Amino acid sequence: MVTHDAIRKASAAAIRLLCRPTISGLENVPEHGGFIVASNHLSFLDSVLIQAIFPRPVSFFAKAEYFTKPGLSGKVSKVFFESVGSVPVERNKKSASVEALYGLGEIVRSGHGVGIYPEGTRSRDGKLYRGKNGVGWLALATGAPVVPVGLRGTQHLQAPDSHRIRPHRFEMMVGAPLQFDHLGDKHPLPVRRQATERIMDAIAELSGQERVASYNSPPAAEASEAEIA
Repeated sequence: MVTHDAIRKASAAAIRLLCRPTISGLENVPEHGGFIVASNHLSFLDSVLIQAIFPRPVSFFAKAEYFTKPGLSGKVSKVFFESVGSVPVERNKKSASVEALYGLGEIVRSGHGVGIYPEGTRSRDGKLYRGKNGVGWLALATGAPVVPVGLRGTQHLQAPDSHRIRPHRFEMMVGAPLQFDHLGDKHPLPVRRQATERIMDAIAELSGQERVASYNSPPAAEASEAEIA
């Protein structure tokens, strides 16, 4: 029987073979305990790349539809997303973001890795937008180390307006973990904002992107499917 770990390792091997990525800093991933991966976001495939390449599983939230599609293709989709660590979430619910953050917190507290995109949605112009406070809340609520990731070139694997995937070289740089005080679920907004800014500074240093002071918003057609922030 093919295990989820075997599928994840096979996916990593295929990515390395077809895309010949430049990867650095994987030694910064904690060997034990819960951790938070905070990355910039250029492509729909970013989560899959991180989940496949990281030495430990990383849980990202994914649309529930990927787990409930009918037929053979639906079964394949479900097995794949489960194997790389994706967790289904109903994104059309107004409370989805809050529920997702609490869900991520529970996963971290159980000793596992989770992934989050502080920008909230993909950058369609390649710039790094202001981070939303969810990542700061998660870091302070759990006290878990935050592993910053800078991705470069992943937007060439799949254009924002296309379902076609094509092999292309990309870079994944993993930074040293950032540690924040464990303040629990309730803590001041300024402290949350401060933690978020520190995380975004680390991502910017790794990705080399131009910074934007404003928040990013998905196009209207994608608004109901925005990534969890």
